[in-house]
Amino acid sequence: MYNDKNKLSSKGLKITPQRVAVMDALSSMVSHPTADTIITYIRKKHPNIAPGTVYKTLEAFVNKGIIKKVMTDEGITRYDPILENHHHLYCSQTGEITDYIDEELDHLLSEYFKRKKIAGFNVRGITLQVTGDRKRIDRSKQNKPQTKNNS
Repeated sequence: MYNDKNKLSSKGLKITPQRVAVMDALSSMVSHPTADTIITYIRKKHPNIAPGTVYKTLEAFVNKGIIKKVMTDEGITRYDPILENHHHLYCSQTGEITDYIDEELDHLLSEYFKRKKIAGFNVRGITLQVTGDRKRIDRSKQNKPQTKNNS
C-alpha cells in the first residue's frame, strides 16, 4: 500500500526508523487501528519504541495528509491510511469499521451540497459514517456498492 520512504520524503518528512515502523504497521494492518493497536503491533519488532513517539508520528502523518483520523461514536480515534474518497459503516455493537465505496452516493452528496451553498462554509470533502449493527450477509448474493471489511 505504501512506498514508505517516497511517501515520507514527498510530504517533507525526514525518514526515521520510527516513522518507517509506523508506516509499515499502517500498511500491514487491515483495519482502522487505534494508536494503542499500532503501538502493540510495532512493539513486536521494536520493543523499545516509546508510545509518545508513535502518537507524535501519527499526528505528523495526519497533519501532512498521509493518513486520516476516524472517530467512533465512543470518541475513540482510529487511523485510516486510505485517502481515496470512501465512507464508513460503523457497527456500534462490535466497533468494526467497514470501508464503503459507492460512486452514486458520492455524486448525490456532492450535488446536494453544491445546491445548498452553505453560507460561510467551503466544502472540501464529504465522508459519511453510517452507524448501525452488523448483520450476517450472504456475500454471494451481494453486489454493488462495494465494502471493504476493516475493523
